[in-house]
Amino acid sequence: MFIDTMNNLFNGFINLGGPAMMFVIITVLSLLVGVSISKSLEGGLRMAVALTGMGAVISLLTSSFAPALEQFVESTGVSLSITDLGWAPLAVITWGSVYTLYFAFVCLVVNFIMLITKMTTTLNVDLFNIWNLSVIGLLTLYYSNQNFILTTLFVMMIYALMLINADVMKPTINKLLDYDDTNITTTAHPSLLIAPVVMIFNKIIDVCLPFIDKYDFNAEVLNKKIGFWGSKFAIGAYLGIFIGLLGQQSAAEIFTLAFTGGVALELFALVGGWFGPAIEPLSNGITKQMSKRLKGRTLLVGIDWPILAPRAELWAVANILAPILLIISIFLPGNKVLPLGGILLTVLAPALLIITKGRVLRMTIIGTVLIPLFLWGATFIAEFVTETSRAMNSIPAGLSANALFSSIDSDPIEKMLAILMGSAVKTMDMKWIGLSIVAVALYLLMFFWYFKQMRKDHA
Repeated sequence: MFIDTMNNLFNGFINLGGPAMMFVIITVLSLLVGVSISKSLEGGLRMAVALTGMGAVISLLTSSFAPALEQFVESTGVSLSITDLGWAPLAVITWGSVYTLYFAFVCLVVNFIMLITKMTTTLNVDLFNIWNLSVIGLLTLYYSNQNFILTTLFVMMIYALMLINADVMKPTINKLLDYDDTNITTTAHPSLLIAPVVMIFNKIIDVCLPFIDKYDFNAEVLNKKIGFWGSKFAIGAYLGIFIGLLGQQSAAEIFTLAFTGGVALELFALVGGWFGPAIEPLSNGITKQMSKRLKGRTLLVGIDWPILAPRAELWAVANILAPILLIISIFLPGNKVLPLGGILLTVLAPALLIITKGRVLRMTIIGTVLIPLFLWGATFIAEFVTETSRAMNSIPAGLSANALFSSIDSDPIEKMLAILMGSAVKTMDMKWIGLSIVAVALYLLMFFWYFKQMRKDHA
């Protein structure tokens, strides 16, 4: 009787939906770490509103673009049948899942242990972006038949590398942003784990194309010349026109798609900005609790990647790569995703900025070479994203019954590793287990090679 009652209560809680669940969870957790009642309620309400708002923007985009995309597939035979909705659907899925709180707890424990053992000097307060780790964890669970041990270990490993990366990038961040040596701000954003791969190609350019730096240009001047025409409004409009033409829509429909695209891209940025303040009271409460136990040690504070946003090169390259991403998506073998929400590739530009130290030509070349990784990653996770959203009753309006959607988002290599390891554990096929071990070993070797190179550059 007791177990049945608890199951009914739990299922009833789940059936409230992601926004209501997170309102309750964020509020209660904030109270538990010493946040005031008003601030706790504010954080919970902000999170619920942000999740609801993001769901509405996603539905607007999919319901408007779906007919044109379906017509494009029918008329051309090009199988770009997966709709990219950017990072938003992954945030909605993860922050609507109770597993995210478990992964957040695991990450906080890892951070605390690494701080007290002096394996890192970064206290990561960017709690909202734990959802990136949650995606990797949920993917591992999905493909491993719910293997909790493998999932926990993998999430712990990735989070530890994020913290080490935040430490080793700090001198470069200081130079790029003109911080002095007393500045304690860094970023441990998961998207920056693509930096080792960027460094490999940067070293190749050092050997094969060292002369290109002579032809580099001033990104700030370029951005001023582009002006409004490189804004989210304009890029969304270009995207709508492009999709309308591909789908052979009427002039009126193309205008509607253009305006809807502009609205959607601007709203993605606006509503996305609500998540940080929503998690801030809880994050501040946890930070105070951890700081008490670290006896006043001077630490680096890890926040979101937009600390790099003042650099004009980041936005110049994001604008340059957007049309390149669209063109590659059409012709890339194995890709089934047509970029929409992730068109600006801000999941790649920050790592390009840090490794090349803002050299625009290098950033553009390496970004172009790495675009396929992000498209393949989005293709591979489409089944997981769609089925998980369907299970949570958060399928965007406008999608047909069998349509898949996905996200061109950060950590494509980590997502591929999650799928590979999960599948190997599920099947217990020795060939796949061996391949997984080799893949993880190569991934770690690449990271520590990169770590040594960064240390050498700062020496």
